[in-house]
Amino acid sequence: MGVEAKPLPYDLSNLTVLIVEDSLYMHSLFSSMLKIFGVGDIMVCEGGHEAMDLITVTQARRKTRYINHIDIVLMDWLMAKGDGKELMKWIRAHEKDEIRFLPVVVVSGYTTDIITATARDMGAHEILVKPVSAKGLAGRICSVIDHPRPFIQAPHYFGPDRRRQALPYKGQERRVTQSEKIRIEDVKTEW
Repeated sequence: MGVEAKPLPYDLSNLTVLIVEDSLYMHSLFSSMLKIFGVGDIMVCEGGHEAMDLITVTQARRKTRYINHIDIVLMDWLMAKGDGKELMKWIRAHEKDEIRFLPVVVVSGYTTDIITATARDMGAHEILVKPVSAKGLAGRICSVIDHPRPFIQAPHYFGPDRRRQALPYKGQERRVTQSEKIRIEDVKTEW
């Protein structure tokens, strides 16, 4: 009698992750971890400029059995060939919804309060500090999957809702439309 293997909590075989990382060692490490997690398709770029080209081409294709859209972008913040700030700005300001609404996990060895706040305020879903553990990476991916956040369009921000808790509001409700009722078509971009 052998020990029965427990089923994996997630089937990530249909997930496509784009790694944007200029360090060969780090994108090799991320790729290995994602393969162990069962991620079906892993793409790698060495910088933001290359990522913009790849995202544009990939997201324009129709999802088929052989070609997937990118589901999550895992990116370094400081890169020589197009940094994370430039890539994040391009993603969130893009005219196509397939690109604007991409979940982004920022991974950086230089996660000062300024970089963390900047990444969050530019629309990053999650931030991860290097060195990265498998548990930390899995946790950020699961957070994106398990806790999808509505996107917010404000005069100086477009991205996932930055509030992590649903705290009761005791004042008068001033919202014209409840966030659950806002449709993507109703949000107009003024970038």
